[in-house]
Amino acid sequence: MTLIQMQPRPASATPGHETVVAVMDAAGPQVCDDMSVEVALSVMAAARTGRLVVCDQDGQCTGLVTQTELTAVRDSSAYTDRVRLRDILDDHGSFTSPMTTMAEAAHAMRSRRLGVLPVVDDHGSALGILALSR
Repeated sequence: MTLIQMQPRPASATPGHETVVAVMDAAGPQVCDDMSVEVALSVMAAARTGRLVVCDQDGQCTGLVTQTELTAVRDSSAYTDRVRLRDILDDHGSFTSPMTTMAEAAHAMRSRRLGVLPVVDDHGSALGILALSR
């Protein structure tokens, strides 16, 4: 796990200029991209979570999957037990840096229609998850 050193902010910080580190959630369970859909759903159930951070063999974040997405894949007519998480990741480039401002991240998430966004460090390791509030 990578620790993030946070700098104290002045009380008069301009709203929207705080970084995502201040509001991100823990990354939660991280799984390898060669995991099957069925196993990933089992991991979600055991962890009582609705999403998993997906990483490659080197531990770099490659995306995020939700229970809704995995259930839709499993229930589709094209599903086989050979489908791996790497086969279904939609948007591999959707990540943000811990130094991104909340305003920038919110704009990017809305324009790409993303409900959640992994926060990764300079090495591609997942630090947390940013979720838009409804």
